[in-house]
Amino acid sequence: MGSTRVRIAIDAMGGDHAPGEIVAGALRAREELGVEVLLVGDPQQIKAALPPKTNIGQVEIVPAQEAIAMDEEPLSAVRRKPQASINVAMDLVKQQQADAVFSAGHSGAAMAAALLRLGRLPGIDRPAIGTVFPTIVAGKPVLILDVGANVDCRPKFLEQFAVMGSAYSQYVLGTSEPKVGLLNIGEEDSKGNDAAVRAHQLLRENSQINFIGNAEGRDVLSGRFDVIVCDGFVGNVLLKFAEAVGEVILQILREELPQGLHGQIGSALLKPNLKRIKQRMDHAEHGGALLLGVAGVCFIGHGSSQAPSIFNAIRMAKEAVDNEVLQRIQSQYILERESG
Repeated sequence: MGSTRVRIAIDAMGGDHAPGEIVAGALRAREELGVEVLLVGDPQQIKAALPPKTNIGQVEIVPAQEAIAMDEEPLSAVRRKPQASINVAMDLVKQQQADAVFSAGHSGAAMAAALLRLGRLPGIDRPAIGTVFPTIVAGKPVLILDVGANVDCRPKFLEQFAVMGSAYSQYVLGTSEPKVGLLNIGEEDSKGNDAAVRAHQLLRENSQINFIGNAEGRDVLSGRFDVIVCDGFVGNVLLKFAEAVGEVILQILREELPQGLHGQIGSALLKPNLKRIKQRMDHAEHGGALLLGVAGVCFIGHGSSQAPSIFNAIRMAKEAVDNEVLQRIQSQYILERESG
């Protein structure tokens, strides 16, 4: 591609705060991470969002005159608007003009565009959205997938999620021999519905992963597991619940700090601790979720993402590219098919 620097295509028109916050996070990533960012969208709006003293010649803008709104049906909108910013961004990856893509816009549209433009990795039946949760063990996150791409999942899909999640946990999150769990209603092998029992058996028999058994709801944030697989219906409910719990805990901490002079002194003393608590619980620290299983590195951000989230999502995308996650996942499936 003519450059050794990682190139990230950014859907500048996607998200509640686009393009301002998207552009701000992308420019910070360019400066601090050394990546090249391709801002995809309406050139006039993007230029208007640039800081006053920005050298326009150093910013790469890829025109896209359309955008997909959050209330549009994703698949039909992706097909009806070939020049939408998310489609143009995906095409840059397909044409090898970018190594990865990020969008904080319509998550369904991002997934539809990725499937239509990039296709699935060989051997993968369904892509999965994986997101990182904090745990009670400092510095030990857990990757949950799927959190929304597939409402219903066959046991084979969950097995594939486990293999893809293990590769991501190992090579991007830095986990040695990731411990995999299946989200279920009990620890026993026979617990759950028929699909859960059959998925448990497949996971147990798969030599490519370190499956240690079922994970109950109370185990999700315990630090016992590094990767937990579930269908997208349960995963999305879990994701939204965890985000709400984090916000509630932070609000309770604010309300319960003493008032008055003593409170001001106490708050000042606790400020570094509170900042660390927020960093561990705030989804902005992770930036977004990786769409695993498509033939390209794709990160999907929260619609409310602001500059810090954009920056962190680009950082994670760079790490996924640098560590060749897609190639590692694909090689595992090639080896599996050959050995089979």
